[in-house]
Amino acid sequence: MDDCIFCKIIKGEIPSKKFYEDELMIIIEDISPKAEKHYLAIPKKHYKLFTDMTEEDGINLGKCIRKIGELAPSLGLENGFRFVINQGDDAEQTVFHLHMHLLGGQKLTSCDFRKNAKKQ
Repeated sequence: MDDCIFCKIIKGEIPSKKFYEDELMIIIEDISPKAEKHYLAIPKKHYKLFTDMTEEDGINLGKCIRKIGELAPSLGLENGFRFVINQGDDAEQTVFHLHMHLLGGQKLTSCDFRKNAKKQ
């Protein structure tokens, strides 16, 4: 995608601090960290949402997730990490190129997703 910031980072058109790269993904530092360690794992193939993925894309995403687990200690995430994917407008996805947030390097507080939920 010509206007996608992550596609431009993958192509090297926009500089970023890369921590890992292979044929399927890159892992970079988040420019607005929400934890001591905050990385973005970005698949090299552009798809906006999970619903845009093919079955093969799903298999490749699984390989990326497995690799993240292997890399966690070298990223300073050996004591655990939070894995977040924002999907769509209601989740406040701001870059519409599927990516995974990896947060850690500190004790993270628990999230109460119910506090803003409508009572039924």
